[in-house]
Amino acid sequence: MANENGAATAGQAQDIDLSRPSIARVYDAVLGGKDNYEVDRVVADEVRRTMPHISDVGWYNRAVLGRAVRHLAVEAGIQQFLDLGAGLPTLENTHQVAQRHTPHARVAYVDNDPIVLAHGRALLEENEYTGVVTADLRDPEAVLAHPGVRRLIDFSQPVGVMLVGMLHHLHDDEDPQGIVDAYMGAVPPGSHLLLTHFCDTGPEARTVEETMLEFLGTGRFRTMEEIEAYFRGLELLEPGVVSLPLWRPDSPVPLPLTVAQRLMAGGVARKP
Repeated sequence: MANENGAATAGQAQDIDLSRPSIARVYDAVLGGKDNYEVDRVVADEVRRTMPHISDVGWYNRAVLGRAVRHLAVEAGIQQFLDLGAGLPTLENTHQVAQRHTPHARVAYVDNDPIVLAHGRALLEENEYTGVVTADLRDPEAVLAHPGVRRLIDFSQPVGVMLVGMLHHLHDDEDPQGIVDAYMGAVPPGSHLLLTHFCDTGPEARTVEETMLEFLGTGRFRTMEEIEAYFRGLELLEPGVVSLPLWRPDSPVPLPLTVAQRLMAGGVARKP
């Protein structure tokens, strides 16, 4: 269990199920991290077999997170972030990027994997403006009411809502659109949504989707139009929903994009 601020209790590690792969740990394995187990590496290896450059896709996702959070902190003036399905800490986490530009920026990380909370203790010790909460993003009401979230996020002020690489792990019958709408309905005008998602760009993408669904049970590749629909009612920032390397790159991106570069798409939008 977690305490009021999201800190792990002594029995937390016992809650980790090593018989099933974890989204957070598979992602860690794909990125070359060490916070994963054999069951997770099996999935990562299978995905790597069908998409040899899948680790590059993971880093494209991390890179766009950095660019987007920097934009939100510097240009949009966002000073608090709700990072849903945050995963395991790695390089250039949300709080590191945001607080580099806005030292008192507040970040609430939310994930349903207990190992994320265990590793998040270091973040809790780092500064009082960062916290990790164990909760399931598929239950917006519970997440939004969680004391650990409420301690950090003032819902009367604009919030950066982040669903980075998460909605593709929700099946259609889990109502991903309704989940997005619930979070954006809870934040005031001026808030922003950052969202990235696996994109159905052709046969190669569908092969990866089949592998992920078989070995992980999740990983829905949706079309660019379906991803754009998640931003309904919001004002998309330029350049809209695009392949991740094309979202406000720091340097020119050679074209045409590779299959790996097109495997995920995303965008940022403002709530009017």
